[in-house]
Amino acid sequence: MQKFFFFLSFLILSLPSLLGQQDSTKVQYDDTKLQVLEINEEDTRKYENDPKFDYEIVENNPTWWDDFKTWVGNLFLRLFEWIFGVEEAVGVLAAFLRVVPYLLLILLLFVLIRFFLNVNASSPSGKHQAKAFVGLSEEEQIIKHEDIQVLIQKALADKNYRLAIRYSFLYSLKLMSDKELIDWQIQKTNHDYLAEIKKPDLQKSFSKIKRIYDYTWYGDFAIDEAKYQKAETVFLQQQKMVKNG
Repeated sequence: MQKFFFFLSFLILSLPSLLGQQDSTKVQYDDTKLQVLEINEEDTRKYENDPKFDYEIVENNPTWWDDFKTWVGNLFLRLFEWIFGVEEAVGVLAAFLRVVPYLLLILLLFVLIRFFLNVNASSPSGKHQAKAFVGLSEEEQIIKHEDIQVLIQKALADKNYRLAIRYSFLYSLKLMSDKELIDWQIQKTNHDYLAEIKKPDLQKSFSKIKRIYDYTWYGDFAIDEAKYQKAETVFLQQQKMVKNG
């Protein structure tokens, strides 16, 4: 009897493991018929013409500007490597080297514009051209042979204040030339005269009238009687300083 209970207990305890060994997974097979999709040229044409799907790499020939930027960048890179002992430009230095060609181009344009403004003594364009024309050939004639004060008064009588500013500036050049403060020559620029003036106060005063002259004559800025009177005060102060030596 004890053997029977022992066998029954053993059978009950072994039943889960026996049931676990049975494969309870049921395999299901899909016997649905597959439909094959065909791709023709019409389906692919829209992708062939779409640039988003164009993966071809085209190598462009470098332009002279690309070569110039590369040359300048390498030049500054070698310079900074020699100064700071770095092997590769990174961070702020790398960003600076990338903008160097553009800075040089801006500097070149600035120099050319300043040079053009200083050597181009032709008449202003537009509505003032027929009314206020003074060319390079006339400048020498005015300074050496004309009574500039008479020309100034005539321009004021005609209410041509721009031309009066022009004559006032030429009169200042004449005074400085007579006092041997500058060596007036037809081919020289106003910057040349500014550099020739040795006295700081006179140089500063000449710089003021030069600025007024550049803005009024070359810049073609409109000037009325009130603005002329303010400018005239500056010119008279500069001319008085020249006369007093």
